[in-house]
Amino acid sequence: MRRSILVLATLAFTIGGVSTGVALVQIFQMNDFQQSIKIEYAKLDAVQPAHAKFVPIKLGEIIGVISIPKLSEIYPIVQGTDDKDLKLGVGHYVNSVMPGADDNSVLSGHRDSVFSKLGQPKKGDSVIVRTSSGSFTYLVRATRIVMANDKTVIVPTPTATLTLTTCYPFFYIGSAPKRFIVSADLVQN
Repeated sequence: MRRSILVLATLAFTIGGVSTGVALVQIFQMNDFQQSIKIEYAKLDAVQPAHAKFVPIKLGEIIGVISIPKLSEIYPIVQGTDDKDLKLGVGHYVNSVMPGADDNSVLSGHRDSVFSKLGQPKKGDSVIVRTSSGSFTYLVRATRIVMANDKTVIVPTPTATLTLTTCYPFFYIGSAPKRFIVSADLVQN
């Protein structure tokens, strides 16, 4: 009996130590991540929009930042939605328009990192996207949950729309079967 208790206590201590170690590594990585966001945000202030000149954007390149004031969160937006792109920040779906343009701009992020709190914004909350083309404020119109293979979230829209996507449920272990969607409309200044 005593040996069983000792084994269980050792196992619990080991699991606790590993969990604490993983959490500390993630905290340090997030601090570095937040510093890089501040640098990219400052670069955006210095960049002037390129009028009448199209410049192709490379996959993995930071194209802007997204801010959700209700969550006090700011994250870089990266061109592309591959796993390596999403490790850098919020990914811009390459077949959608750039933020601020008429049509549907689709941004995706991991539920266990940048979009871990995406379920909190409600109708009327603001989402701000800054790129070299300017600053764009969107208001949340609706949220919904869809199946992972639902492609209706990436279809074109008649007006400037921002669609944010992440896996759902938020606290699911493994590959999540659904997606949490936030739809927001551009506020005309």
